Amino acid sequence: MERLLSFRHLLNKKTLLYTVSLLSFISFISFMTYEITKAEVVVVQEDEVMSVQTHADTVEDVLDELDIDVSKHDDLSHNLDDPITADMEIEHTIANQVTVSIDGEKEKVYSTADTVDAFLEEQGIKVEEYDDLSVNREKAINNGLDVQIEKAVQVTLVDAGEEEKIWTTADTIAELLEQKQVEISDLDRVEPEQEKELESNMKIDITRVEVVTDVVEEKVDYAVVRRNDSSLQKGKEKVVASGEEGMIEKHYKVTLENGEEVSRELVKEEVKKESKQRVVAVGTKTPPPSPSTNNQAKSSEPVSRGSDNAVKTLYMSATAYNWNCDTCDGRGFTATGYNLKANPNGVVAVDPNVIPLGTKVWVEGYGYAIARDTGGAIKGNKIDIHLPSKQQAERYGRKQVQVKILE
Repeated sequence: MERLLSFRHLLNKKTLLYTVSLLSFISFISFMTYEITKAEVVVVQEDEVMSVQTHADTVEDVLDELDIDVSKHDDLSHNLDDPITADMEIEHTIANQVTVSIDGEKEKVYSTADTVDAFLEEQGIKVEEYDDLSVNREKAINNGLDVQIEKAVQVTLVDAGEEEKIWTTADTIAELLEQKQVEISDLDRVEPEQEKELESNMKIDITRVEVVTDVVEEKVDYAVVRRNDSSLQKGKEKVVASGEEGMIEKHYKVTLENGEEVSRELVKEEVKKESKQRVVAVGTKTPPPSPSTNNQAKSSEPVSRGSDNAVKTLYMSATAYNWNCDTCDGRGFTATGYNLKANPNGVVAVDPNVIPLGTKVWVEGYGYAIARDTGGAIKGNKIDIHLPSKQQAERYGRKQVQVKILE
């Protein structure tokens, strides 16, 4: 009986060991089967390679196992619901946030491009040759990168008549001139004004203004003074003093625009040499009349006709002028076409209703002359004598003179 119990006890112990061993074997087989049936998956993220054995069913499950979050902006080589296959390689590129500013207008975008050049191509942003890009095209993209782009415009710069086409990213005309190192003086003019913003195809005109002093020396003609001389026979003349030209220095303020004179202002005059008068003695000595002449004079009409062949003697208000006067046309020709610049002496302006044009006259203090000109103010009993210089004419003033009408 005791032996029977002992055998049974031994049998139960063996059975237990067998059962345990069997269960362990089954577990091992099951574990090995589980491990063997795992799929090997390679996940590449930002140049980091991770190899995993997994029973995951989908790509999303694998990424969850690795605690990898995929943003909607990220680049994933597979769809999240793609089934897992053996030796699958999943690439995950994390998108970076990039701030793009074009001509001051900012925009935040996400990109998986690796360089700035690839980013610009991805976003369809064209950067032309003359545009200003704040970063190098080969720079790697990183989160928070700031990319600034200034678009260039073409303008035309005209500097003192010289035209140049320029591409620039400057905001205003003043910035452009500073970039091109164009110096502007206080007198120069810039149109439009320098504060104006640049626009495509704008024309910028620079007028170079310069003020200089021009010193001009001018000869001053001598005045001709005629003095009666009772020692000379009437009709005779004698030069007592030949006369001498003077010299005057005129200082002008001259304004030049782009090298061309646009205005001239007389600032001062300096007399360098005084002119000397030409003095001419005019004979007044009358020979004793012959008897025949006395008889003829008594019987003739009261029309005065002396030895100088005077037809008529008038007393007239005399003024003087010069062809270069402020109200003259500057050409130097009289109303009859006579050239005063070439022949300045012996010409008077008259009222043709009083003294016909072409008449030879003798004017007290002036001498012999021919009526070759007219004037708007010369009406009635007035005469205007021409003098060789403007200064002489201004000094003459107004006089009451004797005028003889000659044959």
